[in-house]
Amino acid sequence: MTFHVGYGTNGFANHRLDDALSVIADLGYTAVALTLDHHHLDPFADDIGARTERLAARLSALGLRVVVETGARYLLDPLRKHHPTLVSEDQEVRVDFLLRAKRIAADLGADCVSFWSGVGPSDSWEHLKSGVAAVLTGGPAVPLALEPEPGMVVERLDQALRLRAELGNPELLGITLDVGHCVAVEWQDAAACVRAAGGLLMNVQLDDMVPGVHEHLEFGEGQLDLPDTLAALTDIGYTGVAAVELPRHSHAAPLVAKRAFEALRTASWLAMVEQALRADPASIRTLFPVVGRAVRVGVQEARVRLLVTYIDIAQDVAEGLTALYRHGTSAERLGMLRGLAEIGGRVPETGVELVKDALRSNESGLVAAAMGPFAADHLDQHAWRHGVLKLLFMGVPLTVVADLDRRTDDELLRMVSAFADERRAAGRPVPTDALELLGKAS
Repeated sequence: MTFHVGYGTNGFANHRLDDALSVIADLGYTAVALTLDHHHLDPFADDIGARTERLAARLSALGLRVVVETGARYLLDPLRKHHPTLVSEDQEVRVDFLLRAKRIAADLGADCVSFWSGVGPSDSWEHLKSGVAAVLTGGPAVPLALEPEPGMVVERLDQALRLRAELGNPELLGITLDVGHCVAVEWQDAAACVRAAGGLLMNVQLDDMVPGVHEHLEFGEGQLDLPDTLAALTDIGYTGVAAVELPRHSHAAPLVAKRAFEALRTASWLAMVEQALRADPASIRTLFPVVGRAVRVGVQEARVRLLVTYIDIAQDVAEGLTALYRHGTSAERLGMLRGLAEIGGRVPETGVELVKDALRSNESGLVAAAMGPFAADHLDQHAWRHGVLKLLFMGVPLTVVADLDRRTDDELLRMVSAFADERRAAGRPVPTDALELLGKAS
């Protein structure tokens, strides 16, 4: 990655700031998004200068790059969250706070001060512009990064770019992009938003979301394509901070931060190998076997993602997939079979051949995986029946069979009944699954 991966201190609200920074650094992060607040670094403290000096030394010792965030909930008003804002009548309170933030950022050597517009009526635009202009022209020459925030006057990236243009495209005014917000409210995905912001991007917040809902989620819980997003940041040459933004996860901060770091490491690796795969589709032969060693979490998802990419770009997909399966380890074969639920519909004939090959094996795991959703939709009835019967012989529960009730027919029931009779004649117990299947039909 060309950029520094960080974590936001607003996700460590129950930790002392020094402890939070230590945990963040120990996990492997190389940056921090510092939210100015009562309990961490209070910009209104009488000794703020000394505190800032000590913090700068601590950040340097830990090797953490820093951006300053200004989204504290009740720092300016103990009764109203985030008030006042740049679109409030008492805008000057927010302007004063942001000027304080600029001075702190200058003393810390921070990349920028990140801020947002605030919630207000549609005619707040000119008032907002005056507030941003006041912050730009006051205090030290520290870059400001405007964040589009769902529900605020500046909600989307195009609005932030418009405001910047109307202010005369000041060099010190850039963009903070929360990639989760892109999922929630933007018209294009996060990777496209990254490319649209381009060289104006000064700060990135990383989290997951679902469309239409402004709730920060851990990676994998929403619809963000994290590998594509990280690849886009690399593509535009972004060298700043990209920090995880999970302000409501402080109750489990160390564990959440660790999970986030592992997800980012996996996504970064996937972005890199997908780029290599697109450059040389034949590299799937060496890349696919590495997944199990390179990825610590989401191994199956990673395998499926590589297969999808391969199918999109390769010319002889059938030959390539068949070779991967035949030369793969049991774990790799299992991954391919499970992945057929997502990729099989695009290569149905090849998928059927792989399923039939698995059904000929003596590995119960492969046989079970072969009888998943792809087999339910594509395998012919004769082969499907024998797959069910083989699972009974192997003692594998029929719960692994997708759409068992839908595809069960009289011939399968006859076969299972004969199997049960043979077991009884041999004095052996009949599997409960076989009895239940026959019982449903009686």
